[in-house]
Amino acid sequence: MVVDDDVDIAEAVAARLRSDGHELTTHHNGAIALQSALREPPDLVVLDLGLPGLDGLEVCRRLQAEHPLPVLMLTARDDEADLILGLEVGADDYLTKPFSPRELSARVRAILRRVDRERSTPAESVIARGTLTIDLAKRFVLVGDEQKHLTPTEFDLLAFLAARPGVVYSRLALLAEVWGYRDGSGARTVDSHVRALRRKVGDDVIRTVHGVGYSLGV
Repeated sequence: MVVDDDVDIAEAVAARLRSDGHELTTHHNGAIALQSALREPPDLVVLDLGLPGLDGLEVCRRLQAEHPLPVLMLTARDDEADLILGLEVGADDYLTKPFSPRELSARVRAILRRVDRERSTPAESVIARGTLTIDLAKRFVLVGDEQKHLTPTEFDLLAFLAARPGVVYSRLALLAEVWGYRDGSGARTVDSHVRALRRKVGDDVIRTVHGVGYSLGV
């Protein structure tokens, strides 16, 4: 599903994704898009942040509360606070306008691959590191006895680092392994997700190795 109040942008995004072989619907109103997504859930929602009325943040928040779905947020703003807020309400990733059709295709493919990977996770997989417990099958995270709500991408990033304690990964390596981006695009995406994760599970859970990248800190 593509949701953008700019008809030209919505049709351009739809045309590109159709050329990649995807079936899709388009909407230009947040409230209508939300009703449609809850009635017939799509595999992925490409959602503009700046919708009039019911904006993209509220659409994403309500969608994740009622029927969690992968969301790729589109935004004309490059303010990090807005981007992090989008991630915190449940967006998997974001693209800042203007973006290339090739990057759009790559982001959509990567999110859908992660969804497929989630479905094939072994039922007994649990990772325990210090006070951190990650259930890969049920996809929940405990810090001590408190369950933390993570977006799908935050969960995948944390699980990847937790499965390899002490190993330091560069942003480019994390983009390739977690996001599936092989062209190195979106380095700021990693930083934004790390900041959002630290807010939820603690500043010390992910360690920054300056000049190199990130590793598990517990």
